[in-house]
Amino acid sequence: MADSSQDLTLKLQAIADPTRRRILQALKEKGGCSLGKQVGLCASDIEVRMKLSQPTISHHMAILTKAGVVHAKKIGLWRWYRRNETVLRELMKSLKDQL
Repeated sequence: MADSSQDLTLKLQAIADPTRRRILQALKEKGGCSLGKQVGLCASDIEVRMKLSQPTISHHMAILTKAGVVHAKKIGLWRWYRRNETVLRELMKSLKDQL
């Protein structure tokens, strides 16, 4: 039980930041990726949308990835991110069950 509570806390801390919630919202958009992917965005796409520096975006994406709410994949020189819809659905269910 402690592990699931810690996991929930990690996810909630990750999405507590307004910038990270904006990033998650941007990752829902279809067809906006410079790499030609239907879903998700590469790091440079996120930088442009959020109007933040590359190190700042990397920091936010590391937190979202560590929490498991975002998948990251390196493609050539780029890093491509997409939402982990399964984890996000489980998070919503967990919140509903606990509140």
